[in-house]
Amino acid sequence: MSCAGLLLAGCSSRADEGAVSVAVIGDKDDPFESGNRLSYAGQLVREATSEGLVAMDETGEVVPAIAERWIVTEDGLSFFFRIRGSDWPDGDELDAASVKASLERAIQSLEGTTLGLDLQKIDEIRVMADRVLEVRLRGPMPQFLQMLAQPELGLRLDGQGTGPMRRLEGDEQMRLQPIAPQFRGLPELRAWDDNVLDVVISGIPAQRAVDAFRNGELEIVLNGRMSSFPLAETGPLSSGTLRLDATVGLFGLSFRNARGLLATAERREALSMAIDRPRLLQAFNLAGWVPTTRIVAPGLPGDRRAAGERWTGQSLEERRGEARRRIAEWTSSAGTAARLSVSLPQGPGSNLLFEKLAEDFASIGVTLQRAQPGEAADLRLVDRLARYAGARWFLNQFNCDISQPVCSPDADVLVDQSLDAPTADEAANLLAGAEGAMNDAEVFIPFGAPIRWSLVRGGVGGFSENRWGRHPLFPLAIAPIS
Repeated sequence: MSCAGLLLAGCSSRADEGAVSVAVIGDKDDPFESGNRLSYAGQLVREATSEGLVAMDETGEVVPAIAERWIVTEDGLSFFFRIRGSDWPDGDELDAASVKASLERAIQSLEGTTLGLDLQKIDEIRVMADRVLEVRLRGPMPQFLQMLAQPELGLRLDGQGTGPMRRLEGDEQMRLQPIAPQFRGLPELRAWDDNVLDVVISGIPAQRAVDAFRNGELEIVLNGRMSSFPLAETGPLSSGTLRLDATVGLFGLSFRNARGLLATAERREALSMAIDRPRLLQAFNLAGWVPTTRIVAPGLPGDRRAAGERWTGQSLEERRGEARRRIAEWTSSAGTAARLSVSLPQGPGSNLLFEKLAEDFASIGVTLQRAQPGEAADLRLVDRLARYAGARWFLNQFNCDISQPVCSPDADVLVDQSLDAPTADEAANLLAGAEGAMNDAEVFIPFGAPIRWSLVRGGVGGFSENRWGRHPLFPLAIAPIS
């Protein structure tokens, strides 16, 4: 990974302190995860200690990692990666054959996950020369490099990755130390040790993280979400401290059963029709948050449903009138009141969201109750960042093989057919059809884009807002090198 873009002004005052203190909102064990279903903190540590063929920088752009450069064939089907001259931590040569084996192990370990479904786009991985690897796709995928930059595809040999940071032993906190470039097959940089910092990362509940930041105990807080957003707006936090990512992803309600009131697509649609999306997060005072009725985020490259917002010919009251009719018909035939429960994460933001959802559902005759933590619920909040800018990521989240109580086999067939589409245009048409099939099945109630916020102390460099909500740790460790 090139360091030139990471040597940011404003970091020099930190160099004497030895470490950057980073809290990730979550559980204390999150940074220490070792599996393939990683929390946000686990992803940060994985990508810091086990880089993949490519990586993502602080702006959300794909940059070289183990592959120092690459070329793409004109048809978009083959990516040729030139492996940098380096070694694995145990001293074995980092060559194309060992990289191939590690990448295939990583892909195999992700079977049965939504990222595993995304990776089905890969047709074959071949060693072309000692330091040249080809990854061939089943069909063109403009977002392939972005998918390849995911933390779970960090390459390891015997459980150890090549950096760009190494893990030092710790208990409740994890300390990560940047590895000098010359030990990673990169040119040596003068005065490296004097101009880099360790990163100390810990998992902390939201309120504690905000309090510690306010008290000067932390320099960065990451992974703020809707549920904790009001905490970031309280207290003596300067306007330049709160950083918001204009993210892409899923934010809405999934169905946890298909019984009773939720047994038909028509009644599931009634719930979605009832929501006043422009006012849903009004209490959060979020400038620029754009609601949507779509499963796939509007405006992605190749979007074939650009004007595809639902119910555009109906006013909110007209939608609610039809929804009330459907609910009343069910309550009459079932002989019982319409009641549903929803599972939301703990936090003041969730409290505000629940109040608005309960009000919207009450407008069509449905009583909404909030489930207690760990209690089964009819509806559950989905708050998930997209891995890449493609419709297939959104659609794979509701694939029937990933144990969705409500899904669309017809949509899955179209998504599968898109893998072998000979052109990006044909793939986009198939994916648009799949989104339509999921709408018909009413598999999800979308709200809009996820909320992601961070707290960053003034003078800290290596942080930038980006649409993927990814804030890698290595850039935070680099101070200016003179």
